[in-house]
Amino acid sequence: MGFANTLRLALRALARNKMRSLLTMLGIIIGVGAVIATVSIGSGAEYLIQQGIQSMGTNAVFISSGSSRPGGLRMGSWAVKTLTMDDMNAVLREVPLIKEAAPMVVRRSQVVYQNANWSTTIQGTTPNYFPIRTWAANSGATFGDQEVDSAANVAVLGSTVAQYLFAGEDPVGKTIRIGTLPFQVIGVLESKGQSVMGTDQDDVIFAPYTTVQRKIAGITWIQFINASAVSPEASVAAVAQVRSLLRERHRVRPGEDEDFTVRTQSDVADLASATQRLMTMLLGSVASVSLLVGGIGIMNIMLVSVTERTREIGLRMAVGATEASVKNQFLIEAVTLSMAGGLIGIVAGVAGSAAISSLLAWPTLISAKSILAAAAFAAGVGVFFGYYPALKAAQLDPIEALRYE
Repeated sequence: MGFANTLRLALRALARNKMRSLLTMLGIIIGVGAVIATVSIGSGAEYLIQQGIQSMGTNAVFISSGSSRPGGLRMGSWAVKTLTMDDMNAVLREVPLIKEAAPMVVRRSQVVYQNANWSTTIQGTTPNYFPIRTWAANSGATFGDQEVDSAANVAVLGSTVAQYLFAGEDPVGKTIRIGTLPFQVIGVLESKGQSVMGTDQDDVIFAPYTTVQRKIAGITWIQFINASAVSPEASVAAVAQVRSLLRERHRVRPGEDEDFTVRTQSDVADLASATQRLMTMLLGSVASVSLLVGGIGIMNIMLVSVTERTREIGLRMAVGATEASVKNQFLIEAVTLSMAGGLIGIVAGVAGSAAISSLLAWPTLISAKSILAAAAFAAGVGVFFGYYPALKAAQLDPIEALRYE
């Protein structure tokens, strides 16, 4: 019997029990749909991570103060007061791979405008921080060197702060109070969205670092240096040069813990991507369990089908059907169930991904590879779990099969 005839017989047998066939496919449908949806969510999260990395600026190198281990107690980031403007100037002067740098002094404070108030992060920096981060003003302007030198009370708002404090009103030119100090708003920045770590980058106010140091934080050191290398490739080599320079400046002896931390964009990206890949694998593994359950369901139904059709199998063998044709018929039935469930599952997975993207405003990216892998896995499940029932059907004794009641 040819393949076409075997396929026709298999489809006819499945059509005789439409509801049972549909219920058998349900496990495969759920499994394939869940795998595609979870992979698309993971790909969307990876896209968000890459966007977050891009929003950090071009060829970024991050230098932060801390940590130390006084008396065996390890202090956290920013706990050590050894990072200064002299360090930043030395990096710019002696590390040719670093083209720009900006200091950062951070404090959290309550901000008030008329009857509105908002708790946010105040970041003190210099004018070149904004081109390093490729962060332009949406309205107004950013401050200049003159405001830094004079420690002026001027502020540039992130879009989130502007929205909550001013509710649609133009903030530029208005006066806000940070803590107990009045600040004039000179600009509002474009929206950056969430960072790689999931924080709102727009929930921030920028001011000259001298102002934050002297009037808000009351310190003389800086907590962070945001630098930019001459190229993405140079950023990795720049880390080693910066570490060597700062170890020398801070008199860190061999074997001692450094009182600073130097990272690149790639370090942050690798950590975030590795975490996201792990989560995607875990979600995909959980979703794949449905495929295995669906495969077990196919095997169970095919075994039941072999028992129900024992006389039919004996009759076919009696009139000349070979073991191979009987085995192929049942194997095709199992693969057809699995592939049909896989195709419906692909549609369900794509639709589910679109629904998640629409309802939760979360980007989902569906790749052709994930669809092909899901289809191939569904076919593999059909072959794997359908082979034993097909083999059992092919090995029936025709005489005993004809006697079966």
